[in-house]
Amino acid sequence: MTVPIPQAPAAPLQLIDMVFPGDTNHHGTLFGGVALAHMDKIAFLAAARHGRAPFVTASSEKIDFAAPAHRGEMIEATARVIRVGRSSLDVEVELIAEGTVNAERRLCTRGRFTLVAVKGPDTRLPLPPLQDTAPTDDGRLHMVDMVFPGETNHYGTLYGGDALKMMGKAAFIAATRCSRAVIVMAASHRIDFVSPVHEGEMIELISQVREIGRSSILTEVELWAENLLDGARRHAATATFTMVSVDDEGRAKPIDRDSAAQRLFTQRL
Repeated sequence: MTVPIPQAPAAPLQLIDMVFPGDTNHHGTLFGGVALAHMDKIAFLAAARHGRAPFVTASSEKIDFAAPAHRGEMIEATARVIRVGRSSLDVEVELIAEGTVNAERRLCTRGRFTLVAVKGPDTRLPLPPLQDTAPTDDGRLHMVDMVFPGETNHYGTLYGGDALKMMGKAAFIAATRCSRAVIVMAASHRIDFVSPVHEGEMIELISQVREIGRSSILTEVELWAENLLDGARRHAATATFTMVSVDDEGRAKPIDRDSAAQRLFTQRL
């Protein structure tokens, strides 16, 4: 007799990344394959978090690209579980491009992925049913990703340097969305690693702007690890970064503090 496991949080998951030159074609726009890889990854994370089982992608429906994502822009992939069967589920993924300074957002594509739970000792069927749960918004930026073998040391845990890279990216995105200016990292302050992050775990980066100065923004980032099979979460690290607005020559440039504070206030409503 199978016993359904408790329902996982139904809130959508977000993966946010930058479009770097190595991810673009000769037109300076994001490769379609890279976009699909981001969408498939966030679909897997949403499926695994819902079903608490190992999943594989079985299929995806036709995906039409409506608009490109350009080099230097942010891409935001949001996944929601929309159908659950006995051992399979469907995840809808929306991919949006966002200008870092002008804040222009446009839908690049939307897709539907079907994932199947792999039968084994870690799989309990049927999968938990969908539940209508309103997403919670605490005013902080939440981003998820996954730890792959190439990012781990000989102990099978995430390299400290890779953790810092992820946390620095989260700080950059939070500071950019607050200031809508060209942002660079000026300083990394005290960093405390309190728990290792293992290969195959999901990581959640939670960032929040703490202070807005004349040309700088102090941003705090928390790193959490989550076991996708049992849902256990651990606080892995906390770091604080000073991000600075710069002009075309790399010199500190004043931030419109009133507008930045208003954007920050709006995000926290």
